[in-house]
Amino acid sequence: MKAIDELVRADEGLVSRAIFADEEIFQQEIKRIFARAWLFVGHESLVPKPDDYFVSRMGTDSVILTRDRQGQIQVLLNSCTHRGMKLCRYDHGNNRTFTCPYHGWSFSTDGNLVERPGELVGVPGFATHYLSELDKKQWGLKSVAQVCNYKGTIWATWDENAPPFEAYLGDMRLYLDAALDHRDGREGGSVVIGGVQKWRIPANWKLPAENFIGDLYHDISHRSVDIVGIGPSGGKGRRDPMKGRVAIAFPQLGHGLLGNLPHFEEPEFTAMYQSDPEIAEYYRQIHERRILNLGDGMRVRHRVGTIFPNMSFHGIQPRTLTVFHPISATEMEMWRMYLVDEDAPEAVKEMARHYYLRYSGPGGMTESDDLENWSQATEASKGAVAQDMFFNYQMGLGHSTPIPELRGAVLSNEYTEENARAYYRRWAHFMGGADWAGLMPES
Repeated sequence: MKAIDELVRADEGLVSRAIFADEEIFQQEIKRIFARAWLFVGHESLVPKPDDYFVSRMGTDSVILTRDRQGQIQVLLNSCTHRGMKLCRYDHGNNRTFTCPYHGWSFSTDGNLVERPGELVGVPGFATHYLSELDKKQWGLKSVAQVCNYKGTIWATWDENAPPFEAYLGDMRLYLDAALDHRDGREGGSVVIGGVQKWRIPANWKLPAENFIGDLYHDISHRSVDIVGIGPSGGKGRRDPMKGRVAIAFPQLGHGLLGNLPHFEEPEFTAMYQSDPEIAEYYRQIHERRILNLGDGMRVRHRVGTIFPNMSFHGIQPRTLTVFHPISATEMEMWRMYLVDEDAPEAVKEMARHYYLRYSGPGGMTESDDLENWSQATEASKGAVAQDMFFNYQMGLGHSTPIPELRGAVLSNEYTEENARAYYRRWAHFMGGADWAGLMPES
Protein backbone atom coordinates (compact mmCIF):
# COMPACT_ATOMS: atom_id res chain seq x y z
CA MET A 1 0.00 0.00 0.00
CA LYS A 2 1.30 3.46 -0.88
CA ALA A 3 1.91 6.01 1.87
CA ILE A 4 -1.25 7.82 2.95
CA ASP A 5 0.12 11.23 1.99
CA GLU A 6 0.63 9.87 -1.53
CA LEU A 7 -2.95 8.60 -1.73
CA VAL A 8 -4.67 11.73 -0.44
CA ARG A 9 -3.24 15.15 -1.30
CA ALA A 10 -6.22 17.11 -0.06
CA ASP A 11 -4.48 20.50 -0.09
CA GLU A 12 -3.95 20.01 -3.83
CA GLY A 13 -7.42 18.59 -4.43
CA LEU A 14 -6.12 15.16 -5.47
CA VAL A 15 -7.33 11.75 -4.25
CA SER A 16 -5.97 8.48 -5.60
CA ARG A 17 -8.42 6.20 -7.34
CA ALA A 18 -6.79 3.28 -5.51
CA ILE A 19 -8.62 4.11 -2.27
CA PHE A 20 -11.91 3.25 -4.00
CA ALA A 21 -10.93 -0.21 -5.22
CA ASP A 22 -7.86 -1.60 -3.44
CA GLU A 23 -8.66 -4.45 -1.03
CA GLU A 24 -5.57 -3.91 1.13
CA ILE A 25 -6.59 -0.30 1.69
CA PHE A 26 -10.12 -1.47 2.52
CA GLN A 27 -8.87 -3.86 5.19
CA GLN A 28 -6.89 -1.03 6.77
CA GLU A 29 -10.03 1.14 6.75
CA ILE A 30 -11.89 -1.47 8.76
CA LYS A 31 -9.17 -1.52 11.42
CA ARG A 32 -8.18 2.13 11.50
CA ILE A 33 -11.53 3.85 10.92
CA PHE A 34 -14.45 1.54 11.68
CA ALA A 35 -12.85 0.06 14.80
CA ARG A 36 -12.33 3.56 16.25
CA ALA A 37 -14.81 6.14 14.94
CA TRP A 38 -18.31 6.79 16.23
CA LEU A 39 -20.71 4.88 13.96
CA PHE A 40 -24.45 5.21 13.42
CA VAL A 41 -26.18 1.98 14.48
CA GLY A 42 -29.92 2.72 14.26
CA HIS A 43 -32.86 4.52 15.82
CA GLU A 44 -34.49 3.79 19.15
CA SER A 45 -37.93 3.58 17.51
CA LEU A 46 -36.74 0.33 15.88
CA VAL A 47 -36.67 -1.26 19.38
CA PRO A 48 -39.64 0.32 21.17
CA LYS A 49 -40.28 -2.44 23.75
CA PRO A 50 -38.09 -4.27 26.29
CA ASP A 51 -36.30 -7.26 24.72
CA ASP A 52 -36.80 -5.90 21.18
CA TYR A 53 -33.74 -6.23 18.98
CA PHE A 54 -32.62 -4.95 15.59
CA VAL A 55 -29.60 -6.38 13.78
CA SER A 56 -27.27 -3.68 12.50
CA ARG A 57 -23.66 -3.37 11.37
CA MET A 58 -20.50 -1.57 12.52
CA GLY A 59 -18.01 -1.81 9.71
CA THR A 60 -17.95 -5.47 8.68
CA ASP A 61 -19.20 -6.66 12.11
CA SER A 62 -22.81 -7.65 12.70
CA VAL A 63 -24.18 -6.12 15.93
CA ILE A 64 -27.35 -6.41 17.96
CA LEU A 65 -29.14 -3.18 18.89
CA THR A 66 -31.47 -4.08 21.75
CA ARG A 67 -33.53 -2.52 24.51
CA ASP A 68 -32.99 -4.35 27.79
CA ARG A 69 -35.68 -5.00 30.41
CA GLN A 70 -34.63 -1.84 32.23
CA GLY A 71 -35.33 0.19 29.07
CA GLN A 72 -31.68 0.92 28.29
CA ILE A 73 -30.24 0.65 24.78
CA GLN A 74 -27.42 -1.89 24.36
CA VAL A 75 -25.18 -2.71 21.38
CA LEU A 76 -23.53 -6.15 21.31
CA LEU A 77 -21.46 -8.10 18.81
CA ASN A 78 -23.75 -10.58 17.06
CA SER A 79 -21.42 -13.53 17.54
CA CYS A 80 -21.46 -16.33 20.08
CA THR A 81 -18.27 -16.43 22.13
CA HIS A 82 -18.12 -20.23 21.85
CA ARG A 83 -17.75 -20.80 18.07
CA GLY A 84 -18.74 -17.44 16.59
CA MET A 85 -22.20 -18.37 15.30
CA LYS A 86 -24.57 -15.47 14.69
CA LEU A 87 -27.08 -15.30 17.54
CA CYS A 88 -29.70 -13.21 15.72
CA ARG A 89 -30.35 -14.31 12.17
CA TYR A 90 -33.54 -12.36 11.66
CA ASP A 91 -33.39 -8.62 10.98
CA HIS A 92 -35.45 -7.84 14.09
CA GLY A 93 -37.52 -9.49 16.78
CA ASN A 94 -38.05 -9.83 20.52
CA ASN A 95 -35.94 -12.19 22.67
CA ARG A 96 -35.48 -12.29 26.41
CA THR A 97 -32.16 -14.07 25.89
CA PHE A 98 -29.97 -14.51 22.82
CA THR A 99 -29.43 -18.23 22.30
CA CYS A 100 -26.89 -19.67 19.90
CA PRO A 101 -28.48 -22.17 17.45
CA TYR A 102 -25.16 -24.08 17.15
CA HIS A 103 -24.40 -25.28 20.71
CA GLY A 104 -27.09 -23.53 22.75
CA TRP A 105 -25.10 -20.99 24.77
CA SER A 106 -27.45 -18.20 25.84
CA PHE A 107 -26.82 -14.59 26.84
CA SER A 108 -28.97 -12.06 28.69
CA THR A 109 -29.23 -8.27 28.92
CA ASP A 110 -31.63 -8.29 31.87
CA GLY A 111 -30.06 -6.14 34.61
CA ASN A 112 -31.98 -8.09 37.25
CA LEU A 113 -30.12 -11.26 36.31
CA VAL A 114 -26.69 -10.15 35.12
CA GLU A 115 -24.00 -7.64 36.03
CA ARG A 116 -23.34 -6.50 32.49
CA PRO A 117 -25.22 -6.70 29.16
CA GLY A 118 -24.70 -9.88 27.17
CA GLU A 119 -23.53 -11.99 30.08
CA LEU A 120 -23.44 -15.75 29.52
CA VAL A 121 -26.30 -17.26 31.55
CA GLY A 122 -26.97 -20.65 29.99
CA VAL A 123 -24.56 -23.43 28.97
CA PRO A 124 -25.98 -26.86 28.03
CA GLY A 125 -24.13 -29.53 30.01
CA PHE A 126 -22.53 -26.94 32.30
CA ALA A 127 -22.40 -29.43 35.21
CA THR A 128 -21.85 -32.65 33.25
CA HIS A 129 -19.72 -31.59 30.27
CA TYR A 130 -17.84 -28.65 31.77
CA LEU A 131 -17.88 -30.06 35.32
CA SER A 132 -19.12 -26.60 36.44
CA GLU A 133 -15.62 -25.24 35.79
CA LEU A 134 -16.38 -22.80 32.96
CA ASP A 135 -16.14 -19.17 34.13
CA LYS A 136 -19.33 -17.85 32.53
CA LYS A 137 -18.59 -14.24 33.48
CA GLN A 138 -15.52 -14.32 31.24
CA TRP A 139 -17.42 -15.48 28.18
CA GLY A 140 -20.16 -12.89 27.75
CA LEU A 141 -20.86 -11.16 24.45
CA LYS A 142 -18.54 -8.37 23.39
CA SER A 143 -20.17 -5.01 24.01
CA VAL A 144 -19.27 -1.72 22.36
CA ALA A 145 -16.98 0.50 24.44
CA GLN A 146 -19.38 3.44 24.34
CA VAL A 147 -22.96 3.99 23.18
CA CYS A 148 -24.89 7.25 22.83
CA ASN A 149 -28.61 7.80 22.35
CA TYR A 150 -28.72 11.16 20.62
CA LYS A 151 -32.32 12.34 20.21
CA GLY A 152 -33.36 8.82 19.29
CA THR A 153 -30.42 8.02 17.00
CA ILE A 154 -28.05 5.37 18.37
CA TRP A 155 -24.30 5.74 17.93
CA ALA A 156 -21.53 3.47 19.17
CA THR A 157 -17.77 3.01 19.09
CA TRP A 158 -15.46 0.08 19.86
CA ASP A 159 -12.79 2.49 21.14
CA GLU A 160 -12.90 3.21 24.87
CA ASN A 161 -10.56 6.18 24.29
CA ALA A 162 -12.81 7.86 21.74
CA PRO A 163 -14.09 11.30 22.80
CA PRO A 164 -17.76 11.68 23.79
CA PHE A 165 -20.09 11.58 20.81
CA GLU A 166 -21.10 15.24 21.01
CA ALA A 167 -17.43 16.28 20.96
CA TYR A 168 -16.90 14.04 17.91
CA LEU A 169 -19.91 15.70 16.28
CA GLY A 170 -18.90 19.27 17.09
CA ASP A 171 -21.20 22.02 15.80
CA MET A 172 -22.38 19.66 13.07
CA ARG A 173 -24.74 18.77 15.92
CA LEU A 174 -26.93 21.75 15.04
CA TYR A 175 -27.66 20.35 11.60
CA LEU A 176 -28.31 16.84 12.86
CA ASP A 177 -30.73 18.43 15.34
CA ALA A 178 -32.52 20.09 12.43
CA ALA A 179 -33.25 16.64 10.98
CA LEU A 180 -34.17 14.95 14.27
CA ASP A 181 -36.18 17.68 16.02
CA HIS A 182 -39.91 18.17 15.56
CA ARG A 183 -40.84 20.32 12.60
CA ASP A 184 -42.36 22.85 15.01
CA GLY A 185 -39.00 23.38 16.75
CA ARG A 186 -39.44 21.14 19.78
CA GLU A 187 -36.51 18.88 20.62
CA GLY A 188 -36.65 15.32 19.35
CA GLY A 189 -39.92 13.64 18.56
CA SER A 190 -39.02 11.92 15.27
CA VAL A 191 -39.53 8.22 14.54
CA VAL A 192 -38.68 5.85 11.70
CA ILE A 193 -41.61 5.12 9.44
CA GLY A 194 -41.94 1.95 7.38
CA GLY A 195 -38.88 0.05 8.60
CA VAL A 196 -35.47 0.11 6.90
CA GLN A 197 -34.69 -0.17 3.22
CA LYS A 198 -31.53 -2.19 2.49
CA TRP A 199 -29.80 -2.92 -0.78
CA ARG A 200 -26.32 -3.79 -2.01
CA ILE A 201 -24.39 -1.82 -4.62
CA PRO A 202 -21.13 -2.72 -6.41
CA ALA A 203 -19.59 0.54 -5.22
CA ASN A 204 -17.06 1.78 -2.68
CA TRP A 205 -18.70 3.03 0.53
CA LYS A 206 -16.98 6.44 0.43
CA LEU A 207 -18.60 7.56 -2.82
CA PRO A 208 -22.12 8.13 -1.42
CA ALA A 209 -20.67 9.71 1.74
CA GLU A 210 -18.82 12.17 -0.51
CA ASN A 211 -21.92 12.66 -2.68
CA PHE A 212 -24.10 13.70 0.26
CA ILE A 213 -21.48 15.82 2.02
CA GLY A 214 -22.07 18.57 -0.50
CA ASP A 215 -21.72 17.58 -4.16
CA LEU A 216 -24.27 19.82 -5.84
CA TYR A 217 -22.23 19.66 -9.05
CA HIS A 218 -23.67 16.23 -9.86
CA ASP A 219 -27.21 17.61 -10.26
CA ILE A 220 -26.73 17.12 -13.97
CA SER A 221 -27.34 13.43 -13.25
CA HIS A 222 -30.87 14.20 -12.08
CA ARG A 223 -32.11 16.27 -15.03
CA SER A 224 -34.58 13.61 -16.12
CA VAL A 225 -36.25 13.28 -12.73
CA ASP A 226 -36.34 17.08 -12.38
CA ILE A 227 -38.19 17.28 -15.69
CA VAL A 228 -40.63 14.57 -14.62
CA GLY A 229 -41.28 16.39 -11.34
CA ILE A 230 -41.71 14.28 -8.20
CA GLY A 231 -41.69 17.09 -5.62
CA PRO A 232 -44.37 17.13 -2.93
CA SER A 233 -46.04 20.23 -4.42
CA GLY A 234 -46.08 18.92 -7.98
CA GLY A 235 -44.58 20.68 -10.97
CA LYS A 236 -40.99 20.38 -12.15
CA GLY A 237 -38.23 19.39 -9.79
CA ARG A 238 -37.53 16.74 -7.16
CA ARG A 239 -38.48 18.81 -4.10
CA ASP A 240 -39.73 22.22 -3.08
CA PRO A 241 -37.09 25.01 -3.30
CA MET A 242 -34.79 26.05 -0.46
CA LYS A 243 -33.34 29.57 -0.46
CA GLY A 244 -29.92 30.73 0.80
CA ARG A 245 -28.10 27.43 0.53
CA VAL A 246 -24.30 27.30 0.97
CA ALA A 247 -21.66 24.62 1.53
CA ILE A 248 -20.40 24.24 5.11
CA ALA A 249 -17.47 22.00 6.08
CA PHE A 250 -15.82 21.07 9.38
CA PRO A 251 -12.25 20.41 8.15
CA GLN A 252 -10.92 19.09 11.48
CA LEU A 253 -13.82 16.67 11.91
CA GLY A 254 -14.55 15.57 8.34
CA HIS A 255 -18.26 16.45 8.42
CA GLY A 256 -20.04 18.69 5.92
CA LEU A 257 -23.38 19.76 4.48
CA LEU A 258 -25.39 21.90 2.08
CA GLY A 259 -27.68 24.22 4.03
CA ASN A 260 -28.21 27.62 5.58
CA LEU A 261 -25.95 29.57 7.89
CA PRO A 262 -27.21 29.92 11.48
CA HIS A 263 -29.91 32.60 11.75
CA PHE A 264 -32.07 34.06 14.50
CA GLU A 265 -35.33 34.76 12.70
CA GLU A 266 -37.56 32.20 11.06
CA PRO A 267 -37.53 32.67 7.27
CA GLU A 268 -40.75 33.77 5.65
CA PHE A 269 -43.17 30.91 5.19
CA THR A 270 -42.91 29.14 1.85
CA ALA A 271 -45.92 27.01 1.06
CA MET A 272 -45.08 23.32 0.61
CA TYR A 273 -47.06 20.20 -0.26
CA GLN A 274 -49.48 22.38 -2.19
CA SER A 275 -50.85 19.42 -4.11
CA ASP A 276 -52.79 18.53 -0.93
CA PRO A 277 -54.51 21.54 0.75
CA GLU A 278 -55.02 19.69 4.06
CA ILE A 279 -51.33 18.87 4.40
CA ALA A 280 -50.26 22.31 3.17
CA GLU A 281 -52.37 23.87 5.93
CA TYR A 282 -50.83 21.54 8.51
CA TYR A 283 -47.34 22.76 7.59
CA ARG A 284 -48.48 26.37 7.69
CA GLN A 285 -49.61 25.80 11.28
CA ILE A 286 -46.34 24.01 12.04
CA HIS A 287 -44.47 27.09 10.79
CA GLU A 288 -46.42 29.35 13.15
CA ARG A 289 -45.74 27.06 16.11
CA ARG A 290 -42.07 26.95 15.15
CA ILE A 291 -41.84 30.74 15.41
CA LEU A 292 -43.34 30.60 18.90
CA ASN A 293 -41.23 27.65 20.08
CA LEU A 294 -37.87 28.93 18.84
CA GLY A 295 -38.41 32.61 19.58
CA ASP A 296 -35.21 34.55 18.96
CA GLY A 297 -32.96 31.48 19.38
CA MET A 298 -30.44 30.40 16.79
CA ARG A 299 -31.67 27.95 14.17
CA VAL A 300 -30.39 26.25 11.03
CA ARG A 301 -31.77 24.39 8.02
CA HIS A 302 -30.02 22.04 5.64
CA ARG A 303 -30.72 19.95 2.62
CA VAL A 304 -28.20 17.14 3.07
CA GLY A 305 -25.02 16.37 5.00
CA THR A 306 -22.53 13.65 6.01
CA ILE A 307 -21.10 12.76 9.42
CA PHE A 308 -17.72 11.05 9.05
CA PRO A 309 -17.27 8.27 8.18
CA ASN A 310 -20.41 6.67 6.71
CA MET A 311 -23.67 8.32 7.80
CA SER A 312 -25.62 10.93 5.82
CA PHE A 313 -28.96 12.61 6.41
CA HIS A 314 -31.51 14.78 4.64
CA GLY A 315 -33.08 17.43 6.82
CA ILE A 316 -36.14 18.66 4.93
CA GLN A 317 -37.25 16.82 1.79
CA PRO A 318 -36.94 13.87 1.93
CA ARG A 319 -36.21 13.56 5.65
CA THR A 320 -33.99 10.51 5.97
CA LEU A 321 -31.09 8.86 7.77
CA THR A 322 -28.69 6.88 5.57
CA VAL A 323 -25.74 4.64 6.33
CA PHE A 324 -23.21 3.07 3.93
CA HIS A 325 -22.00 -0.25 5.29
CA PRO A 326 -18.68 -1.45 3.84
CA ILE A 327 -18.69 -5.00 2.46
CA SER A 328 -15.48 -4.94 0.41
CA ALA A 329 -13.43 -2.40 -1.46
CA THR A 330 -15.94 -2.52 -4.30
CA GLU A 331 -19.24 -3.35 -2.58
CA MET A 332 -21.37 -1.72 0.08
CA GLU A 333 -24.81 -2.18 1.65
CA MET A 334 -26.84 1.01 1.81
CA TRP A 335 -29.63 1.51 4.35
CA ARG A 336 -32.26 4.25 4.46
CA MET A 337 -34.54 5.12 7.35
CA TYR A 338 -37.32 7.66 6.82
CA LEU A 339 -38.30 10.08 9.58
CA VAL A 340 -41.60 11.70 10.51
CA ASP A 341 -42.80 13.51 13.60
CA GLU A 342 -44.32 10.88 15.87
CA ASP A 343 -47.45 12.97 16.54
CA ALA A 344 -48.04 14.01 12.91
CA PRO A 345 -51.50 13.16 11.50
CA GLU A 346 -51.74 9.88 9.61
CA ALA A 347 -52.43 11.74 6.36
CA VAL A 348 -49.13 13.59 6.73
CA LYS A 349 -47.23 10.37 7.47
CA GLU A 350 -48.77 8.62 4.48
CA MET A 351 -47.98 11.53 2.15
CA ALA A 352 -44.39 11.57 3.42
CA ARG A 353 -44.02 7.81 2.93
CA HIS A 354 -45.12 7.99 -0.70
CA TYR A 355 -42.85 10.94 -1.42
CA TYR A 356 -39.84 9.34 0.26
CA LEU A 357 -40.24 6.14 -1.75
CA ARG A 358 -40.48 7.85 -5.12
CA TYR A 359 -37.39 9.96 -4.28
CA SER A 360 -34.99 7.64 -2.39
CA GLY A 361 -34.15 3.99 -2.03
CA PRO A 362 -33.45 1.37 -4.72
CA GLY A 363 -36.75 2.21 -6.45
CA GLY A 364 -36.46 5.97 -6.00
CA MET A 365 -36.17 7.99 -9.17
CA THR A 366 -33.39 10.19 -7.74
CA GLU A 367 -31.41 7.46 -5.99
CA SER A 368 -31.32 5.24 -9.07
CA ASP A 369 -29.27 7.92 -10.87
CA ASP A 370 -26.74 7.97 -8.04
CA LEU A 371 -26.45 4.18 -7.84
CA GLU A 372 -25.33 4.11 -11.46
CA ASN A 373 -22.78 6.89 -10.86
CA TRP A 374 -21.22 5.22 -7.81
CA SER A 375 -21.03 1.73 -9.32
CA GLN A 376 -19.50 2.97 -12.56
CA ALA A 377 -16.96 5.16 -10.75
CA THR A 378 -15.92 2.14 -8.67
CA GLU A 379 -15.62 -0.09 -11.72
CA ALA A 380 -13.48 2.52 -13.46
CA SER A 381 -11.10 2.59 -10.47
CA LYS A 382 -10.19 -1.10 -10.58
CA GLY A 383 -7.74 -1.19 -13.47
CA ALA A 384 -3.96 -1.23 -13.12
CA VAL A 385 -3.61 2.02 -15.06
CA ALA A 386 -6.56 3.68 -13.34
CA GLN A 387 -5.17 2.98 -9.86
CA ASP A 388 -2.16 5.15 -10.64
CA MET A 389 -4.43 8.11 -11.43
CA PHE A 390 -6.13 10.72 -9.22
CA PHE A 391 -9.66 12.03 -8.98
CA ASN A 392 -9.91 15.82 -9.19
CA TYR A 393 -11.29 17.73 -6.17
CA GLN A 394 -10.05 21.22 -7.05
CA MET A 395 -13.32 23.12 -7.39
CA GLY A 396 -13.27 26.11 -5.02
CA LEU A 397 -9.76 25.31 -3.76
CA GLY A 398 -8.52 28.17 -1.56
CA HIS A 399 -11.85 30.04 -1.52
CA SER A 400 -13.42 29.01 1.80
CA THR A 401 -13.84 31.40 4.74
CA PRO A 402 -14.38 30.77 8.50
CA ILE A 403 -17.88 30.88 10.00
CA PRO A 404 -17.78 32.69 13.39
CA GLU A 405 -21.02 31.11 14.64
CA LEU A 406 -19.81 27.53 14.06
CA ARG A 407 -16.66 26.22 15.73
CA GLY A 408 -14.08 25.12 13.20
CA ALA A 409 -16.43 25.48 10.22
CA VAL A 410 -15.73 27.06 6.85
CA LEU A 411 -18.11 28.49 4.27
CA SER A 412 -17.99 28.02 0.50
CA ASN A 413 -20.21 28.72 -2.45
CA GLU A 414 -22.73 25.91 -2.86
CA TYR A 415 -20.73 24.71 -5.89
CA THR A 416 -17.47 23.57 -4.30
CA GLU A 417 -15.44 20.49 -3.45
CA GLU A 418 -14.20 21.89 -0.16
CA ASN A 419 -16.47 19.54 1.78
CA ALA A 420 -15.04 16.51 -0.02
CA ARG A 421 -11.49 17.72 0.61
CA ALA A 422 -12.33 17.99 4.33
CA TYR A 423 -13.75 14.45 4.28
CA TYR A 424 -10.69 12.86 2.65
CA ARG A 425 -8.30 14.85 4.83
CA ARG A 426 -10.06 13.31 7.84
CA TRP A 427 -9.88 9.89 6.19
CA ALA A 428 -6.13 10.31 5.80
CA HIS A 429 -5.72 11.31 9.47
CA PHE A 430 -7.47 8.13 10.63
CA MET A 431 -5.63 5.95 8.13
CA GLY A 432 -2.32 7.46 9.18
CA GLY A 433 -2.85 6.11 12.70
CA ALA A 434 -3.21 9.46 14.48
CA ASP A 435 -4.25 9.20 18.14
CA TRP A 436 -7.32 11.01 19.41
CA ALA A 437 -5.26 13.95 20.58
CA GLY A 438 -4.28 14.44 16.96
CA LEU A 439 -7.74 13.67 15.61
CA MET A 440 -9.73 16.14 17.69
CA PRO A 441 -9.46 19.94 17.58
CA GLU A 442 -8.57 21.77 20.78
CA SER A 443 -11.66 22.89 22.68
